[in-house]
Amino acid sequence: MYQEKIDAIKAAIASADANNPEELEAYRMEYISKKSVVGALFADMGKIPNEEKRAYGQLVNGVKQLAEEKFQELIEKVNSANKKAKSSNIDLTLPPSNQDIGGIHPLTATRQRIIEIFERIGFNLSEGPEIEDDWHNFTALNFPENHPAREMQDTFFIEKNPDIALRTHTSSVQVRVMENQKPPIRTLSPGRVYRNEAISARAHCIFHQVEGLYVDENVGFADLKNTLYHFAKEMFGKETKVRFRPSYFPFTEPSAEIDISCLICGGKGCTICKGTGWVEIGGSGMVDPNVLENCGIDSKKYTGFAFGMGIERIAMLKYQIKDLRLFTENDVRFLRQFKPLL
Repeated sequence: MYQEKIDAIKAAIASADANNPEELEAYRMEYISKKSVVGALFADMGKIPNEEKRAYGQLVNGVKQLAEEKFQELIEKVNSANKKAKSSNIDLTLPPSNQDIGGIHPLTATRQRIIEIFERIGFNLSEGPEIEDDWHNFTALNFPENHPAREMQDTFFIEKNPDIALRTHTSSVQVRVMENQKPPIRTLSPGRVYRNEAISARAHCIFHQVEGLYVDENVGFADLKNTLYHFAKEMFGKETKVRFRPSYFPFTEPSAEIDISCLICGGKGCTICKGTGWVEIGGSGMVDPNVLENCGIDSKKYTGFAFGMGIERIAMLKYQIKDLRLFTENDVRFLRQFKPLL
């Protein structure tokens, strides 16, 4: 007698269907819950003769397993139908929801802008290692053996004899370019550099430089000046003035510091420019013939100019930032100010 009842329940389970959550819940109440027809089969166990209970129990467990497997199939079916319905109801013309995304770092924005300016006038990009040997970081650049930069107070040395150090400038990249490429050379070398300096509002042991190099026949100081005039006006505005002050660098001769008119006071004099109306942005000069010869370039046929500037210094001037440490502290309050740069 119970066999017919069980067969009828199994047939009903096999033919059951559900197309929405309500029908799925109705199936669960009918065949899965404690008060379901399957639950009633377990409750009838006490009415079955002892010699038939084992066989009856196996049949009821089979019905229970069948009901649960069917329930899982129906769950997957209903979920799949809901996903399709939701995807078909999406209005692609609606504006996107607001997302709290990050902003570009001011140093990255400044670096990209500098590269963009020089790429437009024919400079390409070159990169090199941050750990350098003595030749590329010092000797090839005409640094004498007793130059202060070779001492431990300025440079982070990793090994001695032979000297291996964290590069102190990206001029080492220019040496590598000149060693492996014949003139004409027109390249820009941005990158991170290291110097053993006390960290303060105006100095840091890790900072970023961008250095430019142009080597060809008949390159003169006028080419250097016009190139930097173009950069200053593109970077800081057409009203920006540029001046060159005589200076000394081992790798250039003649050499000059690059100043621009103060962006805060317009050249009238303020605390930022110390009352002079000018602020320094970098150094420059004609490539020393010894440097060209060290890199295998004929200094009697070719001449060139080089310049270098700190990306932090340019960013501080452009965005009027007074503390160098803000660039590396990851203070979200500071970084949020540059979100519009995206």
